[in-house]
Formats: sequence, C-alpha cells, structure tokens
Amino acid sequence: MASWTTADIPDQTGRTVVVTGANSGIGLEAARALVAAGAHVVLACRDPGKGEAAALAISGAGSTEVRELDLADLSSVGRFAAGLDRRVDVLVNNAGLMAVPEQRTADGFEMQIGTNFLGHFALTGLLLPRITDRVVTLSSLMHRIGRIDLDDLTWQRRRYQRWLAYGQSKLADLMFAYELQHRFVAAGSLLRSTAAHPGYAATNLQTRTGTVQDRFMAAANRVVAQDAAGGALPTLYAATVPDLPGGTYVGPGGPGETRGAPVPVGSSRASHDRAVQRALWEQAEALTGVSIAVPRRP
Repeated sequence: MASWTTADIPDQTGRTVVVTGANSGIGLEAARALVAAGAHVVLACRDPGKGEAAALAISGAGSTEVRELDLADLSSVGRFAAGLDRRVDVLVNNAGLMAVPEQRTADGFEMQIGTNFLGHFALTGLLLPRITDRVVTLSSLMHRIGRIDLDDLTWQRRRYQRWLAYGQSKLADLMFAYELQHRFVAAGSLLRSTAAHPGYAATNLQTRTGTVQDRFMAAANRVVAQDAAGGALPTLYAATVPDLPGGTYVGPGGPGETRGAPVPVGSSRASHDRAVQRALWEQAEALTGVSIAVPRRP
C-alpha cells in the first residue's frame, strides 16, 4: 500500500498501546493517531508534566494516561512495569537520544546505548508477559554507520564519538527487534516483533547535540525534512497493519528512505548477523539484569 496514511489505521477500540517518549515528536504524533483510531494510549514519559501537556493536546475516540518512565534509569523502568497493571496489545519502543555529548545513565551506561537500547530491552522483557500482539522498536537510517562493539558496548574504554555511539544504539535496536522475532518463531509464539524508522523527520532530536551541528540540522529541518506526523507513519504502519509479518522493518518509501509513505524496507548486512544478535541479547540481559523469557504457544 504505497499511499498508506493514518486513514488506513484499523479501528483500535479496546486496544492498549504503550508509547515511550510520547510527549513530543514522532511519539506524540503516533499517540495522537492511535487515540484518534480508538486506542487507549499510555504515554510513557520521563517528564510527567510534559506528558500531561501532551495528553491535553490529544483528542479522539480513544483515551490516554500518563506514566513516568526514565529509560536511562533501570529502577524507573522496573517501577513503570510493576505499576502498569493492564494488558498491553502493542509496545512501541520509540523514545531516544541522538548524538548527545558524552553522558552516563543512572546505571553507568553510555547515555545513547543505555537509553535507546538497554532501557527498551529491559522494558520489553518486563512487559512481555502482558503483551498480546506485537513489539515495535524504532531504529534509524543511521543504523548503517553502526558497529556493535561487544567488548566495549557501553563506551567504557573507547574514545567517545557521538555519531558512532548513536549508530551503534540504533543498530542494536534493529538487531534486538530481529532477534526477538527469531525467538518468537522458535517458541511458536503468535506475538510479533517489528521495527521502523522515520526517515528524516523534523523533531527535537536535531537540537540536542550541544554543538554547532544543531544550527545546521535546524536549517535542514526547515528545507529537507518531513514533519513529525510524516515521520510517525512507519511506526503506525508497523504497529497496526493486521497482517504485517513479524521481522518486518518499515520506513518511508521516498528517495533514500528519507520521506514518503511507509513501506517495508531493507537493512544493513550487519543487522542480520545472527551470532552478533544472540551475543548482543546475552550481553543486554547481563547488563540490565532482565532475562527475557519468550512464552511458548500453548
């Protein structure tokens, strides 16, 4: 469906969707469209005040609730999962940071791998017993510059390079999505794992590098980028198309996958390395203390 839009989202009445980072950008636009289609959307936000402001800006046939979630703090991830006492049809692992100055999470991880990947890995594992349909994990075109360094995943010894750290985190997200689907298939589970990327969408991600690059990217946002609503379409496609196979990666169908209607797209050869997928999963379990048990089909 090359012309797929929010008008093609099936009725979401009675479904619950958790969207991380839902107070701005792509997460906000995805939440807005899902509520319009009838879903109950849990806005999982680091700043509950911003989450409440976002909820007030969303209206539709569905409903919202705001819950605090700081993906850079595994204790916060644990509290969020423990406090969410309802079935979850879809988990959208959306929140993320891009090319930020070197920082550490509450647990000592490099901030981008800790937030973009490890926090979402732990969240998925803790919520999986309540998920009934699928997990959608956000990657990026920049996964193609990523390299998984299993000897120093959290940048303890390497000289920090913000863009390579971002690329590694987004490659890790995509490899996690693929490995999760492999494990669903092996267990005979009816659950699905899909992934998406927004292309080049104008969001506040491009204003947080803390360098002169912010000004250049802000200018590019005005001239080149699609808006956040357009960037949210691949997420919405990956989260709602009923017959979408697990393991599908969705992105814009326009030139260079930077903009356009959502379609299934390919990914780098590195993203399909099964040995690295498994090793990354095992390291994520060790770092987060969360072992993901994929339920077998009864």
